[in-house]
Parts: sequence; C-alpha cells; structure tokens
Amino acid sequence: MKVVPPGSTIGIIGGGQLGRMLSMAAAQLGYRCHIYSPEASGPAADVSARWVQGLYDDREALAAFGAGVDVATYEFENVDADPLEAIGAPLHPPLNALRIAQDRAAEKRFATAQGARTAAWGEVPDRASLDAAIAKVGAPAILKTTRFGYDGKGQARIASATDADDAWAAIGGRRAILEAMVPFAHEFSVLLARGQDGASAIWDAPKNVHAHGILATSTVPAHPHILVQLDEAKAIATCVADALDYVGVLAIEFFAGADGPVFNEMAPRVHNSGHWTIEGAVTSQFENHIRAICGLPLGPTTLTAPRVTMENLIGHDADRWAEIAAEPGAHLHLYGKHDAKPGRKMGHVTRLSR
Repeated sequence: MKVVPPGSTIGIIGGGQLGRMLSMAAAQLGYRCHIYSPEASGPAADVSARWVQGLYDDREALAAFGAGVDVATYEFENVDADPLEAIGAPLHPPLNALRIAQDRAAEKRFATAQGARTAAWGEVPDRASLDAAIAKVGAPAILKTTRFGYDGKGQARIASATDADDAWAAIGGRRAILEAMVPFAHEFSVLLARGQDGASAIWDAPKNVHAHGILATSTVPAHPHILVQLDEAKAIATCVADALDYVGVLAIEFFAGADGPVFNEMAPRVHNSGHWTIEGAVTSQFENHIRAICGLPLGPTTLTAPRVTMENLIGHDADRWAEIAAEPGAHLHLYGKHDAKPGRKMGHVTRLSR
C-alpha cells in the first residue's frame, strides 16, 4: 500500500465533468490535479492546476505526463488501455478492470464468473453471425458494439429478424454483441469504493430512470422492489471488486428482474448515477475515489437526508439555471460547457428532502 500525502499531484486521464468533480474533491483534501486530454480545454480546465494536451495513444506523451504526477487515474473507459501502461506513476483503477469494462463480451463473461446473472447474449463479430445470434437469443433484442458505446450510442434495437440489416448498418458494421431484452421493473446501480488495503464502502443504491438512453434521474432510497435485491447486488459488486484487486470507485448497473438483480454493465470510475453523493452522502463518490487511490481511509457513505434526487440537465435543460438556483434545497452543478447540444450533459441538480 502506497500512501500519497496531501500536497502531491494527481494525474487524471480525461478532462470532462468527471475530471472536473474529481479535481474539486482532490483540492479539498489538499491535492493538485493535472489533466491529460486530446482536447485543448474542457470542464476540468477551470479547476485543475495544469492541462496537458496529448493523444490517448501517444505513449511518449503519456510517459512525460506520468513523470510529473505522484499517482494517476482516469475518468472514463472509452480509451485504449494498452498505451496507459506508459504512465510510470501508480495508476488506479487497475488496467485489467478497464480492459474488461470496455469490451462487452469480456465484461459479460467476467460478470458470470463472479456469480452475476446476465441477460441472454451472443457474440456478433460480423454480419453473418448476427443471424445466428438472433436465432439463439431471440427477439426483441439489442445489438451493441462491444467497444466505445455509452449513453445509448453504438446500439440498435431488433424487433424481429427482418431488422438485422438495418441494425447492423446503424452500429457501423462493428464487432458487437446481441443482448436479449430483459423484463424488469426498475434500473439501479451499486457504487462501491475500495481502498488499497482491500477495505470497501458502498453507498445507498439509487433507482435510475433513463430517457433516450441517457440517465435522467437517480433517487435514494430506491423503490422497495430494488431494496429486496440489494444484498445480492452488493455481494456481486464486492466479488467483482475483490477479483480485480480494485482501487477506486466502481459502478455496476443492474436491472431489478423477476428472479433477482440482472447485471447490465460496469464502469471502472466515478459514475453519473453517483453525482447525488456530493450533497446527499457524508462522503461523495469523488472524495472516496481520491481517498482510495491515495491510500487514505475511506469516508462514511451514509445519507445526509431522508430522500435525495439527482436530475441531469441535458442540453437546454441547463437554461433553467436561474430558476434552479432560486429553488430552496436545490444544489446546482454546471459543468462549464459552452454548447448546449441535444443529448449533452451540461450539469445536474441535487435535491435533498424529507
């Protein structure tokens, strides 16, 4: 176990809103953050000590960046893991977690090995395999690219075998999996923080509601149908984290199915469905991620209010900022993005209530 003391520098791969909120949590604990990103600027630029522009596959640039930090982490999984080996500083979470999470087929196999229940699925390496997968999995189903898909991107629904050509074209003819539609009552996520010493802490699981493939709201406490499945879901999350020798915050999304929790996907990072923890928990997901990667004790994850709701501000939803700022009990977070494009996460608001 390596303790990184306050006053040290944390490197963050990626400069989006998650990097922004990680930087803010790190500053509160006395750390400075350096950002590495291919863009010239981004949401994290406003609150970080240094911004380094470089490509995610540039090993030489990554090595130079790593030489200037004491510990490193990443804010999203849509980046090739292999070049990150060039970062000489300790890197958390482990790259094996990143490799598994960014390949849906590997992720399904790994989750099953840890005792998780998944939807029926089949691999689709090419167009010819799609017909066989439909015959195996059935329809309706969802065709998902194995890599680099998020917020509903890289996905196409298949209502019947006649949709195969259109679905294959919609995902750009890339390697994919076909996943059966799962009957479920609710969606929820388990967020777990695991330290270098193997100790872990889990937050209350929020009920998640999506709109157009993007998270709209997260609410705790969750629906009673979710609550009766939490022990099993938390046990799965703990098994996954232990098997990976994980360090940092891990998010796993589940469906509340008829027979118990159904594993959907995992994210080896802080997660949108955990934004409510900034005001809604004694220790936020961002602070505990920083604590974990720096070898500090994890903070308590207990609620600060009987009920907490986080609402994502998508696109022009953020134009309501003045109205939200005037609302009692509302905590507004804007990410500093300039273009309110449809489907773009511009901020969020957290509401604490009884």
